[in-house]
Amino acid sequence: MKDEKLSFSALLAIGVMLFALFFGAGNLIFPAELGQNAGTNLWPAVFGFLITGVGLPLLGIMAMSFSGSANLQELASRVHPVYAIFFTSLLYLTIGPFFAAPRTGTVAYEVGISSFVSEGNQQAGLLTFTILFFAIALIFSLKPGRIVDNVGKILAPGIVILLVVLLAAVIINPMGAVESPQEAYQSGAFMTGFLEGYNTMDALASLVFAIIVIGAVRSMGVKSNKGILNATAKAGIVAIILLGVIYAGIAYLGATSTQIFGIAETGGPVLSNAASYYFGTFGSILLAVVITLACLTTAIGLIVANAEYFHTLLPKISYKTLVVFFSVLTFVIANFGLANIITFSVPVLMFLYPLAIVLMLLTFISPLFNHDRIVYVSTIAVTFFISIFDGLKALTDSLGIDHFGFMVPFVSFFENTLPMYDQGLGWLMPALIVIAITGVVSRFRKASAATTKA
Repeated sequence: MKDEKLSFSALLAIGVMLFALFFGAGNLIFPAELGQNAGTNLWPAVFGFLITGVGLPLLGIMAMSFSGSANLQELASRVHPVYAIFFTSLLYLTIGPFFAAPRTGTVAYEVGISSFVSEGNQQAGLLTFTILFFAIALIFSLKPGRIVDNVGKILAPGIVILLVVLLAAVIINPMGAVESPQEAYQSGAFMTGFLEGYNTMDALASLVFAIIVIGAVRSMGVKSNKGILNATAKAGIVAIILLGVIYAGIAYLGATSTQIFGIAETGGPVLSNAASYYFGTFGSILLAVVITLACLTTAIGLIVANAEYFHTLLPKISYKTLVVFFSVLTFVIANFGLANIITFSVPVLMFLYPLAIVLMLLTFISPLFNHDRIVYVSTIAVTFFISIFDGLKALTDSLGIDHFGFMVPFVSFFENTLPMYDQGLGWLMPALIVIAITGVVSRFRKASAATTKA
């Protein structure tokens, strides 16, 4: 049976759906923060941010499509079934109750509510808000239905329209001049932006969202792997163009805001201040309502996704029990505050992102070594070893403490030996070398086996 050729309107619809999946309100804060800190080095930083913030998510979607795997755990099983459970579980927890889900509550509070709460009552305000926010998320997560999807479909365009109006105002009448970059962006702005793109967590989420996109493509009559990959790539390009334009616009907004508002601790207040500056109290309230509802639908989706995955992993624990557990855990972590959530997420992302990127890369070149497990195991092992020290290094740096004693000789060796280690990419060259060596070994073993049989 011949594949159904998707029309431009169908590809556009899938692309917009993918954009809505990626476009969590939490993502708004990172380009705003980047813009404030990058200053006159804005555009190199934005370019780096876009590679990891939109380029890697597209790569993740295409990797899942290319692999033909039913889900992320099946794909990661090419390394080992135990590793697949570890990697998939950690990824779900990262985009769920550990970091991304709590961030929905704190972002909603900081963007929408905090400006209406006095300075001395911020912690109490966050506690009160998150009790209500995650109680509602819990109720909807226990019986997820079409209402959440429908509200999400209405809110996604609503946020985009609000942002377009706000960004147009910024371009026509900037709040102030772009100032000098902060220390982290004075040199190496591109690589700083590249690593900041990790914070969106969209590359990790893409390995989960891909199944939804592939399902949508198949439902429209495309069945072959080649056809699915082609349609997924085109829909993905639509999504990343939309994301990229919005990210760049918000980063510019952040860069023009420092002269009048100063440097904020996070990107949350930047958007609310800008809305108030251009449109007064009405603009702030409208932004607060829309972003709070959008964050709520995102929180529900993440809680549901985690409860469903871990219910398949631990079937003796009921779905409802897991929903309650993840909702309470998310609420507790949210009350550490947005700045702390971001601070403690960085070490995990420095560990997890290289493993995700290498898995994507191996997926594309897997046919060259006939999917031989030795290549997967060797490459992931080397990447794991280096990235776990990257994570620990990021943790000690974020806490402002000395490196743990056992880390020192390893970190010193990596700094003196590995190319691009100081830029957070020390794992890349070793991974490529191991792929090349084990790939050749794999092909040689296959050729020897074929000769022996003959």
